[in-house]
Amino acid sequence: MTTDTASTPIPARGDVLDRRESRVIWLLLGAAFVAILNETTMAVAIPHLIDDLGITALMAQWLTTAFMLTMAVVIPITGFLLQMFPTRRVFLAAMSLFSGGTLLALVAPGFEVLVAARVVQASGTAIMMPLLMTTLMTVVPPHMRGRMMGRVSIVMSLAPAIGPTLAGVILDTLSWRWIFGIVLPIALIMLVVGARWMENIGETRPAPIDVPSVILSALGFGGIVFGLSQIGGAAEGGAGAEAATAATWTLGVAFAVGAIALALFIWRQLRLQRVDDALLDLRVFRVPNFSLSILQMLLIAVAFFGTITILPLFLQDVLGLSPTESGLMVLPGAVLMGVLGPVIGRIYDRWGTRVLLVPGALITNAVLWFYTTIGEHSSPWLLLAVQTVLSLGLAMSFTPLFTASLGSLPRMLYSHGSAVLGTIQQVAGAAGIAVMFTVMSAIMRGGMTGGMPELAAEASGFRGAFLIAAIIAAPTIVGAFLIRKPADDAGERSVGH
Repeated sequence: MTTDTASTPIPARGDVLDRRESRVIWLLLGAAFVAILNETTMAVAIPHLIDDLGITALMAQWLTTAFMLTMAVVIPITGFLLQMFPTRRVFLAAMSLFSGGTLLALVAPGFEVLVAARVVQASGTAIMMPLLMTTLMTVVPPHMRGRMMGRVSIVMSLAPAIGPTLAGVILDTLSWRWIFGIVLPIALIMLVVGARWMENIGETRPAPIDVPSVILSALGFGGIVFGLSQIGGAAEGGAGAEAATAATWTLGVAFAVGAIALALFIWRQLRLQRVDDALLDLRVFRVPNFSLSILQMLLIAVAFFGTITILPLFLQDVLGLSPTESGLMVLPGAVLMGVLGPVIGRIYDRWGTRVLLVPGALITNAVLWFYTTIGEHSSPWLLLAVQTVLSLGLAMSFTPLFTASLGSLPRMLYSHGSAVLGTIQQVAGAAGIAVMFTVMSAIMRGGMTGGMPELAAEASGFRGAFLIAAIIAAPTIVGAFLIRKPADDAGERSVGH
């Protein structure tokens, strides 16, 4: 077992990584898969939890809201943590938190303890993806980063697809506790294997943590994500005027606190980065290719996470499929993304971004516009095929965007770039879900009030939500032409103060 003294990475030779570095990356890929798998199971379990725990639907939403809030608070500080502490220590801390939270959820006697368990789980999950991205960028030579990032796309595509399907099968036959009971032994195995095989990659530097920045980050990103999670409640007229008014006030206060704290957080980081002490170094945005890639990722994430969340509801509420059947509808596309990930990575390594991003953006936009035409008579088999095509477009987008964005940064900013990428995904995902749910609900209510049949009104609401996703994704066609593959020596450059 190694010590916690940071080690210097051994340069990769040719097309083969050093065995120690390969082992570290595979460990991180496995841990990230387990964490994301767990994250995507809870939505399916909420109806069962409402019955078993005797809670309201509003209370049950805190099981996902608390998780999202914790992710939004922790991810922005991972850039600092990954520079301050060695890889092995960060990995063991993250997996210990995740495993401990999973165990607590398994034995939770009631709702309050289960929410606390989700917060502990999220604390470990939030660290895992930035740790994986930063380590990969540190040890993988530039000429083979695409194919390695393709393996990350396997994790990011398969885990969200398997999670709801696995949860549906478990809930059809067993108690909701088995969702955590199945994840726990896998997490413990990853923790034990990591304690035996994980080694330190890269260099660390001592630096005092800036407490005001941590507080401002928590209030800023947490306030915005919480406000986004309350949009549906504020727009829900059927819950009663008093409830809607209270939700509106809550939303307004959350956004106000979040916006003010975020502005102060940015101001403080700009000052601290002059002496390399920023909690989240914003000099990453001085690199145009990184900023363009992040903007592209933000637009895709808003459209994608909103679509992937409401599509199963359409399949169940309008087409009458079961939760398990609706989960299986997205599985072929996820498998396709996983299979194509390394292939797309190799294409990126050889040919760059445009050959992937341009057709990927066109495919994604075409599918989203198609979704604006679906209704109560749509064929599930046609939607299965279309969803698989959408997965192809997303696969052609995610790998080059991940690789081009982080590959454009100087080596010293890899950890901060990974933290920015994770934060943007989290906030964009929350925004996409909130906006599309609000539009969907508003159109449904309007249709029913106007005398439209219930099924037709529901279908109309879903079409309106998909229209928003299509409009949001449209600029990605232009962005696909602007983003380029960085030079292989980009990581050796520095960014001025």
